Amino acid sequence: MRLGDNALILSQRLGEWCGHGPVLEEDIALTNVALDLLGQARLWLGYAGELTGRDEDQIAFLRDAGEFRNVLLVEQPNGDFAHTMARQFFFDLWHRLLLEKLSASKDERIGGIAAKALKEVAYHRRRSTDWILRLGDGTEESHARMQQAADDLWMYTGELFEMDALDKEMQQAGIGCDLAALREPWLNEVSRVFREGTLEVPKQSWMQRGGKRGIHSENLGHILAEMQFLQRAYPGAKW
Repeated sequence: MRLGDNALILSQRLGEWCGHGPVLEEDIALTNVALDLLGQARLWLGYAGELTGRDEDQIAFLRDAGEFRNVLLVEQPNGDFAHTMARQFFFDLWHRLLLEKLSASKDERIGGIAAKALKEVAYHRRRSTDWILRLGDGTEESHARMQQAADDLWMYTGELFEMDALDKEMQQAGIGCDLAALREPWLNEVSRVFREGTLEVPKQSWMQRGGKRGIHSENLGHILAEMQFLQRAYPGAKW
């Protein structure tokens, strides 16, 4: 559910750019990444549905905000293009590291989904990294916007590495992985890319948490109001 919700909510956020990208090629690229994440969400939530007796649509469209388990980072507003790419970059680096570990999961279904998604996420990571470099080491304005975006979103990155009781149980069973151990390689990669992009890694600060436990910002409610409207207004409606 957590893996599926991360992909689903970030997909919805990126989908908001459709028709509004800064250039046509980027408009298409943003939509393609959104579709990749939506496909991954279907795989994760489909598996969760089999275990809980609900289908993927019921899980996605008939849960209230407090039942979602995505990290707070992915529900943050798009902002300007720099904010969108900073959010994507932070998530992509972590996502790749996570999927690499989950590919070796003792749960063959989880391992298979992770291995499939990893191919797509490797591209996502290359693309978002490229934009960090281009904007960070670009014009004075693009540099300032990217630095501001990184500073604004940094407080939401700590939750990516939080290990609660469920994470620890999954790790001990060989199904999940040690999220805390991903922080060092993630931070090393962020630091390397930021140096090359003439950006400064934000200073350590208090981190926002709660999304994994169903405690969200008002931003998630806005996403769900739009995403779930059809099923809420017309229960059981199908294309």
